[in-house]
Amino acid sequence: MKQSIFTVEENKNIANNTMKMVLAGDTSDITKAGQFVNIKIEGFFLRRPISVCDVDDHSLTLIYKIVGKGTEAMASLVKGEELDILTGLGNGYNTSKSGINPVLIGGGAGVPPMYNLAKKLILEGKQLKVILGFNNSSEIFFKEEFEELGTEVYIATVDGSVGTKGFVTDVLKNLDYTYFYTCGPENMFRAIEAIVKTSGQYSFEERMGCGFGACMGCSCETKYGNKRICKDGPVLEREEIIW
Repeated sequence: MKQSIFTVEENKNIANNTMKMVLAGDTSDITKAGQFVNIKIEGFFLRRPISVCDVDDHSLTLIYKIVGKGTEAMASLVKGEELDILTGLGNGYNTSKSGINPVLIGGGAGVPPMYNLAKKLILEGKQLKVILGFNNSSEIFFKEEFEELGTEVYIATVDGSVGTKGFVTDVLKNLDYTYFYTCGPENMFRAIEAIVKTSGQYSFEERMGCGFGACMGCSCETKYGNKRICKDGPVLEREEIIW
């Protein structure tokens, strides 16, 4: 974990209340796809945990949805403003277990970490399928970015306005794959768990206090004892989860 000052390079709306923020700063502690950062926002006691969408040696890309006063304040930030950020948080995804043809499943706010994961798996020579789930066409983002990576992209919308009508599981049930990675709401996880054919990894969304394991506020029970979602997670393997 590292505490650093980042400078806002870009902060814009890319879909229905979904923002893309690009920050310049020290990204050296972000080493795995699926890790997150914790952002200090002026006027708020608790930091805001946001999954890393993309990262390079000098910049960090975050995708977040405006859902409350904290993210409203983030959305008002303009180029040149500075943020105090904790980086390198969470365990991230383990790509060594993927096999040659993994499937990546992102639901809504769970889509962003799938992008960095896809880039890492492609560098390892894997052939990917990516399923992105949204409520409707106005919420879709990063479809083209995933396609530009050379992945097979499937879209599911609840209202059927784009792609498969229904949920990510309506696509998943018809695919072959060697492993799965996913991030999204827990109700989506439960639906995936009911039909999934292989082992895999779930990245859990959870309310957090400190973000680095000190406050124990995000502990959950697993088959191997209690784990802290912020430090021992947010990624848990299928075999250790108690549903």
